[in-house]
Amino acid sequence: MIEIVLFICRVLLVVILYLFLFAVMRTGIGLVKGQRKDSAVWTLDMEKGPKNLRGLHVDVLGPVVIGRSPSADIVIDEPFVSSNHARLTMQGPALILEDLGSTNGTFSNGHAVMEPTTLRDGDEVQVGDAILRVSRR
Repeated sequence: MIEIVLFICRVLLVVILYLFLFAVMRTGIGLVKGQRKDSAVWTLDMEKGPKNLRGLHVDVLGPVVIGRSPSADIVIDEPFVSSNHARLTMQGPALILEDLGSTNGTFSNGHAVMEPTTLRDGDEVQVGDAILRVSRR
């Protein structure tokens, strides 16, 4: 009789463990993809810049580096753009712009970005002569 009770307890323990692991994985997968249902998607649209980049549309789902380097996420091959010029990152529902020590600076709505700055829907980001419009859907 005691063996049957112990067997049932073991089965229940395994079932509870699997339910717990399933719940953790289900929550973690949504956070890893960066696509939580309660957050909006930020986008970047190139308004002014090199002809080959005009009309560029980028959904920001993770960190986005803007620069002249081929390893940058958005490559702007102009003399006033540093190799790694600026970075956009998501922090919760907010989009943060930071200058990465560029020579000519990064601007948000015409103001120099000296420290990480929170962007709002409709803001302009200027890197060199290129202007990107930030929007939230």
